[in-house]
Amino acid sequence: MKRQFLQPSFVHEKGNDGDLVTNVDFECERIILQQITGTFPTHQIQSEEIGDNGHESEWLWLIDPLDGTNNFALDLPLFSVSISLMHKKKAVLSVIYEPMVDQLYCAIEGEGSYVNKERFTISRTEKELRQLSVAWIQGHHVQRTKEAVVLRQHIDTYCKRMIRTWAPTLVWNMLAKGKLDGIVLYDSEGYDLYSGMLMVKEAGGEIIDFDGRDVSQMLSRPTLIACHTNKKSQMLQLVNEGLRSKEPIR
Repeated sequence: MKRQFLQPSFVHEKGNDGDLVTNVDFECERIILQQITGTFPTHQIQSEEIGDNGHESEWLWLIDPLDGTNNFALDLPLFSVSISLMHKKKAVLSVIYEPMVDQLYCAIEGEGSYVNKERFTISRTEKELRQLSVAWIQGHHVQRTKEAVVLRQHIDTYCKRMIRTWAPTLVWNMLAKGKLDGIVLYDSEGYDLYSGMLMVKEAGGEIIDFDGRDVSQMLSRPTLIACHTNKKSQMLQLVNEGLRSKEPIR
């Protein structure tokens, strides 16, 4: 993947939302699937490009071979490989690789989060709301949904900064390592979601819905908040005040 960056790639649109796919997506996917199917031939697999392999199993692999394809196609060095293993709809293993900086992240349920074999934890530093750096993740289909636009603008207005990378796994890693204060995820989907969620949980963070309830199972297009416990009330306040807003700030 790193060798192919900035090199000519086959790029075309997929679906109706303008999302992109490249030959690198397919080649990375082929390599990953070859390894997994060779070792776990009976496991179910859902992968970004090929879809579902049709197996029925308690074990499910979720694969995004190139999270941040649009960035890759635009020569922005912000992308990763995301792999997660679910058991009975609960994440038990997460692997995220950032090739441009050669950082391999791994989280195992009950055993913590690591980058290049060194354990890390989420930031516990207490801050005021206006000091928070918060990432925003949304589903491809959201785009100009009024509620999402209003909420996104509210976060951008009342925090120190709002970050969007077009590669969700990168901000999950940033939060888990203590570089961000929170994530707001709106009506999202994708094979990269659960690798990031487990990474944050095993680093000491919390994943909650907009009502403050803990989230650990697979969901269809979830809407979530991720942060450390000591920032939970601030993040809930931020989101719920934004949801109560009716019109974009002018």
